[in-house]
Amino acid sequence: MTPDQIQLVQSSFAKVKPIADDAASLFYGRLFEIAPEVKPFFKTDLRDQGRKLMATLGVVVNGLSDPETILPAARNLAVRHIDYGVRREHYAPVGAALLWTLEKGLGEAFDPETKSAWEEAYATIAGVMIEAAYPKLEAAE
Repeated sequence: MTPDQIQLVQSSFAKVKPIADDAASLFYGRLFEIAPEVKPFFKTDLRDQGRKLMATLGVVVNGLSDPETILPAARNLAVRHIDYGVRREHYAPVGAALLWTLEKGLGEAFDPETKSAWEEAYATIAGVMIEAAYPKLEAAE
């Protein structure tokens, strides 16, 4: 990611923080709408899960300037998600739900440049997570 993209992601996420609970609710509503098969993965209170989601996003967004500080945790998280039943194909609807949520929450501030920066950020982190959780050997199966 370029420094400008990182700045766009970080500054736009700062605008989401005040509406974090609503954003999390929008996210899970959209995710379950477009990927209903993932709903059983969430056995805890969605408000608590939403807070965890927003906290994790905050850590990732803040760490984009120095990705090596967040990538080990992202890899570990991805491997733990396997135990919940998460498969590689679930990453696409999660990304779509995230972008949709940001668009709804940020409105006009989610301009094409900001959207592109978020797409790059998600693709980068999701790529690292998928690689960690589903090694190349498995991809050949």
